[in-house]
Amino acid sequence: MRSRLFAGMRREEVETILPCLAGTVQTFAKEDCLLRAGEPAGRMGLLLEGAAQVVQEDYWGRRFLVARIEAGELFGESFACLEGETLPVSVIAAEPCATLLLEGRAVLRPCARACPGHGKLMGNLLEILAVKNTALTRKMEHLTRRTTREKLLSYLSEQARRCGGGRFSIPFTRQELADYLAVDRSAMSRELSRMREDGLCNFAGREFVLREPPAPE
Repeated sequence: MRSRLFAGMRREEVETILPCLAGTVQTFAKEDCLLRAGEPAGRMGLLLEGAAQVVQEDYWGRRFLVARIEAGELFGESFACLEGETLPVSVIAAEPCATLLLEGRAVLRPCARACPGHGKLMGNLLEILAVKNTALTRKMEHLTRRTTREKLLSYLSEQARRCGGGRFSIPFTRQELADYLAVDRSAMSRELSRMREDGLCNFAGREFVLREPPAPE
């Protein structure tokens, strides 16, 4: 009920519409594959518990982090809207998790029962797609920066704006952050240390504090 997918819907509406969406609840252990690259793109999932990562692998098996999914968030919805396509990414459990898997066609097309909540559901799905498209645009802004420092400053600045202040927690480990920004972890760790020495930020684990604005390079 707290998911954006069912926003504005009453519990009775959700209970009525779930059977029409061919929903199945499944549990996964850490590192299990919720959706696998190369499979037909026909399903989307709502993460009920735990956390997952959207990853892409290249020809040599190197894994790149695309996004992190938290409980209450949807995954695979963009690809489920494209019938006949295969998944270009995998969704991997970052920790033990439970999901509600839904058939994409059932979500996108009104059912024979004409459930009153289906219109709200499709409207919510469009909003989710718009929000994620915006997030992808923000990520591209980070990745187009020239240096590791510029990528870090761009990402940390965005997190500070989202949290409304210079003290915040990020959702990534160091390796995950390096994968997200497409930089070498060792080089990124060295740059973070230099940024701390330069008085730009302080950090402990996932907790960050931004200091004075950086001077133009």
